[in-house]
This record gives sequence, structure tokens and C-alpha cells, in this order.
Amino acid sequence: MRTILSAVLIVLVALLVPASAVAYWADRDLGDADRYTAAMSPLAENPAVQEVVVTHTARALTGQIDAGPFQAGVDALLGEALHSFADTPAYRTAWEAANRAAHAAFLHALTTGHGNAVTIDLAPVVEQIKSELVADQVPFADRIPVTRLSVEVMEYDNLGALRKGFRMLQIAGVWLPVLTLLLAVSAVAVAVRRRRAVIATGLGLAVGAGLLWLTVEVCRRLTLDDLPADIDRAAAGAVYDALTAFLRTTAWVVLLIGLAAALAAWVMGRLRRTP
Repeated sequence: MRTILSAVLIVLVALLVPASAVAYWADRDLGDADRYTAAMSPLAENPAVQEVVVTHTARALTGQIDAGPFQAGVDALLGEALHSFADTPAYRTAWEAANRAAHAAFLHALTTGHGNAVTIDLAPVVEQIKSELVADQVPFADRIPVTRLSVEVMEYDNLGALRKGFRMLQIAGVWLPVLTLLLAVSAVAVAVRRRRAVIATGLGLAVGAGLLWLTVEVCRRLTLDDLPADIDRAAAGAVYDALTAFLRTTAWVVLLIGLAAALAAWVMGRLRRTP
């Protein structure tokens, strides 16, 4: 009976590893502005992401400038200036500001917001870009109006359900990892042969890590395959990888811990048998 109970607990541990990691990730990374911004910060230097940001910013800004017969030339000059701007520290500051705004809008929609769309105000970003372009003496840059520029960054058919799911993950992020650890300890404690239970629990953790890695990879493929045709897949993939970097790292750490525990218990057993 104790052996069966231990086996059941080990199976639960393997299944709860990916669930615990995702819950903790939702609470730790998606729910915290500083950690979210830090995760997205390296994307400021990603070429695919830079191109998407420059393209969308150029579309927004050119629509705000009336240069009359010089419009085509100003648009081209503005595009060149934005590409140069993407390699400056000011761009990284603007990127951080945009991500903080996006996170605030996303979190607001998932907690107290209404409707099925998430929008962000790019006015602070436009203001910083405008000041840089004016300083570089880009023609007509001083005509860029710094007004509210709402951009829809996410649309979801049932954002209400997503709110409930996110809230549940935040709550689970506090206790689910602790429960997983307690179950792992209990699986060893109730076992008749504890050394074998340690080996089995370690392998269970390794299996759970594999399930977590597989979940991240499958979700990545499904997410990219479901994108509209006009979305840059390279940039979207880079964003997904940045957001899920914690989950990938967790999968490797849990895998190593599980294999190390199993190997240590096996070695100890071999040493005890050695005369």
C-alpha cells in the first residue's frame, strides 16, 4: 500500500512540475512590471523586432505630418532617421517605456479592465522620438503632434475567460510549487524503500521537466501558426522566446536536479553493496 501511494505521489509530482512552473511564471514574470520589462529588454537589439517597431512607428508618425508636396521625401527621411534611432540608447529607453505601457494595459485588462481589446498610449514614446528627431534637425519633425495615440496590441474573443484563468494562475503561483515540493518529499517519506523512491522521484522530476519543455515548444508552434499573415513571425518568435525564457531555464534546472538526485541515490546504493 505504501509503495502504491508513493508511486501515485511521484506521478502527481511529474504532472505538477509544468503546472507549477507556469503558475509561478504567470505570477512572477507576467504579473510584475519590472520582471516583464527586464525579460523584454534584450529585444531592443533584435533586428526583426527593431524592423517591426520602426515600421509601425513610421506609419504612425507619417500620418501626423503634413509636408504637402514634400511628403514623399519627408517620409523617406523619417524612415532613415528612425532606423538610425533604433541603434541609440534613446531607442532602448523608448522601448522600455513602451513595454511598461503595454504591460500596464495588459495587466489592467486582465484584472479590472473591460472589453475584449488591449490598447496602449504611445504618446510618451512619440514625444521622445520627436525630441531626438528635432535634435538631429530632421525636416518637419517639429510638426509631429504629441497627442494620445492609442494602438491596439491584443484582441481576444473572450477576454473575460482569460482574466479568470490568469487570476487562477496568480493564486496557484503562490502555493502550487510548494505543494509539488511537499508531494515529492512525501513520496520518499511514505515509501518502503526510500532509496528507490528517491531515484523514482528524481526521474519523476526529470519527466516533469521534459513535459514543461514540450509544453513551451508546442505552445510556441501553435502561437506562431495562429498569427495573422501580416505579423512578422521572426519578431513574434523572438518575443515568445523572451517571455518564456524563465520556463525554459526552469525546465533545465529541474531536469538537472532530478537526474542528480536519482544518480546520487543510485551511487549511494552501489557503494553500500560494495564489500
